[in-house]
Amino acid sequence: MPPASDTPAFGLSRRERILDELRRTGSVRVADLAAQFGVSDLTIRRDIGHLADRGLLTRVHGGATLRSSLDTTVPAAASGIRFRVGMVVPSLSYYWPHVIIGARAAATELGVQLVLRGASYAVADQRRQIDALAAAGEVHGLIVAPETSGADGRALLYRLETLATPVVLVERRAPTALALPSLECITTDHVFGGALAADHLAARGHRRIGIITSSGSPTSLPLRHGWNRAVADLGLECVVDVDAALDDPSSTSRESVIVSILEQCRATGTTALLIHNDPQAVMLEQYAIDHGWSIPGDLAIIAYDDEVASSGTPPITALRPPKQHIGRLAVEMMVERLTGGPDLPVRRTSVLPVLHPRESTATP
Repeated sequence: MPPASDTPAFGLSRRERILDELRRTGSVRVADLAAQFGVSDLTIRRDIGHLADRGLLTRVHGGATLRSSLDTTVPAAASGIRFRVGMVVPSLSYYWPHVIIGARAAATELGVQLVLRGASYAVADQRRQIDALAAAGEVHGLIVAPETSGADGRALLYRLETLATPVVLVERRAPTALALPSLECITTDHVFGGALAADHLAARGHRRIGIITSSGSPTSLPLRHGWNRAVADLGLECVVDVDAALDDPSSTSRESVIVSILEQCRATGTTALLIHNDPQAVMLEQYAIDHGWSIPGDLAIIAYDDEVASSGTPPITALRPPKQHIGRLAVEMMVERLTGGPDLPVRRTSVLPVLHPRESTATP
């Protein structure tokens, strides 16, 4: 039986870390990587050889250098690259890094070179990054997470629909009312997530509950749809309902908003909250405990995203979207589109989030 570090799963993770190090520094040495990862020089050389065969780096004496995504000196067939795919995400610091990791893993396996661009949640910035990739004519398809609401969001979706290259939306869905027949998507079923949270609380005896969502987040609306439906079906009462930006560092009123939420909970007998996102949940939990609340004795908390919820004190129960799997499926969907052609039916696929119970909702 091979050691754990030589299993396929470990090898894939290690190669992704090698690529991450290359993107950060531009070059790596075999001896340094072997020491960093706790494996032999031979294992690292094999990893580098595997990545070089796919055209993702260039082998040099004692290490490797990063091959530019715009380097066309090596034919795609010779380098192992079948397609170049642009990927535009609205953040490189929260939620999206896990999606990117999954996309990179699938890209490595399928001979895809990802050209990654980080944008912001501003529609103008997203359009600028998308247009730059499309205008260059060097990508076969685009994986994007655009804003979809409002007039600007709708205009951006219409723009994506008219591109000559196929487009896969990731964690975004084109509104049915727009009738855009070409845009494919892979998303987390946040509606189901909201229902799952309400069901979890009901099973623990909570009857008067509340929801706090993150202002401007595209996740908030479908999360609320599922939550409200389940609350009605289960005969619960949602007596605290707030849309806020508690994790905004520029906000001068977030403490007063937290105080107001806790006062509402106390006044209405609310015993549990669903909070999107993790930073908002951790912030409210910390403030409540600092001011004499018992978690979960006085107030149970569920977070949505599961980025840092497990680091709360106590650890916070959280719903986790399958972020890495979403990234992987987006690349797989793109490759199937590029190889299957226009006759392949357009797909819009949802994947369920998973609930991770922790101490913040344990029965007192």
